[in-house]
Amino acid sequence: MTFMAESSSATLPTQPALLKAREFDQIRELAYQYCGLDIHPGKEELVAARLGKLLRKLGMTSFRQYYEYVTADASGPALVEMIDALTTNHTSFFREPQHFEFLSKTILPALANRSKIEIWSAACSTGEEPYSLAIALLEHFASTHSPDIRIMATDISTRAIAAGELAVYPEERLHGMEHSLLKKHFLRGQGESKGLCRLNPGVRRLVQFQRLNLMEPFPSIGTYPLILCRNVMIYFDAATQEHLVRRLSQQLEPGGYLFIGHSESLNGIAHPLKYVRPAIYRKSGDGVTVSRLRAD
Repeated sequence: MTFMAESSSATLPTQPALLKAREFDQIRELAYQYCGLDIHPGKEELVAARLGKLLRKLGMTSFRQYYEYVTADASGPALVEMIDALTTNHTSFFREPQHFEFLSKTILPALANRSKIEIWSAACSTGEEPYSLAIALLEHFASTHSPDIRIMATDISTRAIAAGELAVYPEERLHGMEHSLLKKHFLRGQGESKGLCRLNPGVRRLVQFQRLNLMEPFPSIGTYPLILCRNVMIYFDAATQEHLVRRLSQQLEPGGYLFIGHSESLNGIAHPLKYVRPAIYRKSGDGVTVSRLRAD
């Protein structure tokens, strides 16, 4: 691999742009209106650092200039790139193992007679969550007739979606996974790819990635016995959380489950789901009545 020197470095800004209070507020409002991202005051340095990289790449000298550029882009890629820069895609395989234990012991046995099982990973990041689900289902049904498995994986980040579709991960992302699963479902890189692992095609084909903004109308995606929306609502205010949970519940089958992150709670917001245990909620099987539940 070769690297080329910058040929036009003299045209790029040499000093970091200063993020003024008004510009920070404009960016905050834009992110909130677009995808519900609630950037609190005090995050000015973080926003300046992350978006500053985009300014330098674009050859811009001020955040005002950058804001005008993003808002003038009617087709949307500039706004998507801004959200990509502001959001953190941190995850790992089989994260929050209590969920996978509940999946294996409670949910999958109840679905065993189905010819097809579909699950929605609603904030899939770089793919570790939906691929963990695919592996869990393959392992659960390994000794029986396996249903047709489909995991729909969506995320707002185009960067995360691209990484998920590639399905290549550093070995450290796999720490803690059983050796038998590593050997069965992953290929280890050699030579220049040493230290990387790629999922086998048999797992990759079960997961379908799609970019989706959870604040926008959902496409015709059907209903699911299980939806995971984990570790994303911590970035939303209560009103946005409530709005999203109501919409997600509409995509659950009667009796279906919603998994949220263990650092999250639906405590104190109006929602139509029954608390099962920490970070697990269930839709009623005989009609849903919205109530204010005190959970956790």
